[in-house]
Amino acid sequence: MAKADIIQIDENTFKVVEKKTIKTKDGEKKVEETRIVINPIDIWLIGNTGMRNPWRIPSGFKVYVESNLVGRLRAPNDQVAFKKVLHNAGEIGGDADKDVDASITRKYRLMFNKFGFAYPEVTKKDGFNQEELGPVDAITPLGKAFYNADTISSKQECFLRGLIVPMEKLNNEETYSPLLWVLSVMLKLEERTGEAKINFIEFAVCVQTTNPSNNIDKVIDSILDIREKRKVAENKKKFDADIIEQAWNRYLKLKINFKDYADMNLRYLKSSGIVKSAGRGITLVPEYRSMAIELIKSVVSTEPLKERYTKLCQGAPLPTDNVHTANQVLRDMITELEYYNISYSIPDIPLDSAKNINIVRNSLKRDIDKFKEEQYAQRQSNEWTEIFEYMNLLVENTGKEKEISDDYIIKVPKSEAAAYLEWILWRAFLAIDSIKNKPYEARGFNIDQDYLPVGTAPGGGPDILFEFENYFIVIEVTMSTNSRQEAMEGEPVRRHVADLVMNKTKPVYGIFIANKIDSNTAETFRIGVWYNQKDEKLALKIVPFTLRQFSTYFQYMFTHNIASPDKVLELFTECFAAKEEREGPSWKAEIDRIVFQQIG
Repeated sequence: MAKADIIQIDENTFKVVEKKTIKTKDGEKKVEETRIVINPIDIWLIGNTGMRNPWRIPSGFKVYVESNLVGRLRAPNDQVAFKKVLHNAGEIGGDADKDVDASITRKYRLMFNKFGFAYPEVTKKDGFNQEELGPVDAITPLGKAFYNADTISSKQECFLRGLIVPMEKLNNEETYSPLLWVLSVMLKLEERTGEAKINFIEFAVCVQTTNPSNNIDKVIDSILDIREKRKVAENKKKFDADIIEQAWNRYLKLKINFKDYADMNLRYLKSSGIVKSAGRGITLVPEYRSMAIELIKSVVSTEPLKERYTKLCQGAPLPTDNVHTANQVLRDMITELEYYNISYSIPDIPLDSAKNINIVRNSLKRDIDKFKEEQYAQRQSNEWTEIFEYMNLLVENTGKEKEISDDYIIKVPKSEAAAYLEWILWRAFLAIDSIKNKPYEARGFNIDQDYLPVGTAPGGGPDILFEFENYFIVIEVTMSTNSRQEAMEGEPVRRHVADLVMNKTKPVYGIFIANKIDSNTAETFRIGVWYNQKDEKLALKIVPFTLRQFSTYFQYMFTHNIASPDKVLELFTECFAAKEEREGPSWKAEIDRIVFQQIG
């Protein structure tokens, strides 16, 4: 990892000395590179590099609220105690004895404070007392709303209320909100081009490196200049690298930050629910355009810190808290419904308050979300190659990217592999098609507005359940590959399948998928027995497949144009029958032989 020493020469000139280790044919070698930077640019950060995924915050905050450590995250022993609470709750993995100084606790605390979910610490230089705000790290009114939020959209609203507070320093008198700056750029871009979309490379070098002190028209000019040149570039990957190189010449820190920080900033921007993915970039969510227009009326603030902290912790007011704007956003939503020809009904309540209007709006938003998810499900059979590549990334589980096309790169963050595994198997069976239940009924996990996973399915039911014409298929997955696999998965998987066997009239088949199947797990499913509360013995049909086996068979079905649930069941039936007169290890080997024999 490279490190940089920064030496200021004069007011606007800096010398940067980067120390890094390079590999040579004779081994590793330490080198220094020196460069001069004049009038440096900087990159603002919404999140924190130790918490790159904002959707880790809700479950971590829930653990915090329900612990006996509320208000006690500063002392070293309390930080270690909270780290253990997080580990026991399954929020963090790895060796609980590592991270001796419990830096993970400080990362969570920083984000709880940053979004106003827990009261931040007030220092002497702030000019007011902690008592005037609230007890340090205690749960705020916004934190209570966040804790009680039971839908993705309600959590997004809490993120949004935190993100619009202008907490980023602009100069000695003014502060600003990076989210509102981005919305300003998007709306100005829409004004100039008819579209609010910002591409990844444009965001990386033109948007996250600027703020309201910059001339917004010049920012748009820079975006459009990059866009036009990139359009005609023969090698777009090289073009992007050259653009970042040019920007880095005016940046004091590491070149990799342009991409890494852009990836993280985009995640946090999308957590607001007001923007969504567009390729690798972002665009406005259409039904929230009116809200965005209202929000950017106050990008910059001169409010004292005390007022901004108070607003942050109480939950900053949104335009939809106002009757007029709430009505406008509701009209936008109705326009969206009518555009897609979605049938809807407005709840029979008087639209005489922002609260009632927002109740109606949220009801209609659910109708739009369900319709769009059904449309998404229908597209999956055409996206099977992408699904297959995602499965390959999960098999490797290195966190590396895969380029699908010039402007489309996919990636599975290592910390989110378990969530992505559930998600990609859900997509795989949507692609196989012929399901009788709705796509949102089939998944046990949540997704965001881009249909990406938000955490894993809770433990009370199956990860994924698909109903077909003549049977049900339960999908259970894990990233665990060691001997603990059976202890963690053997009982719940059998219980989930058994519950369905007892409550469904159609046959129920269980498919268990992991990168590696432990022999103890295979033996548990080979025996396949469950006793209900009446001590009645149930014979369960569960087959364990490795992800490599399933992905290879998935590819085979689509390349031979024979993808169907019956084809999957045909493989399942042959593999299930192979358990007779075998034990766990030999059954695993026979499953592998059958899979690769079928695909030839």
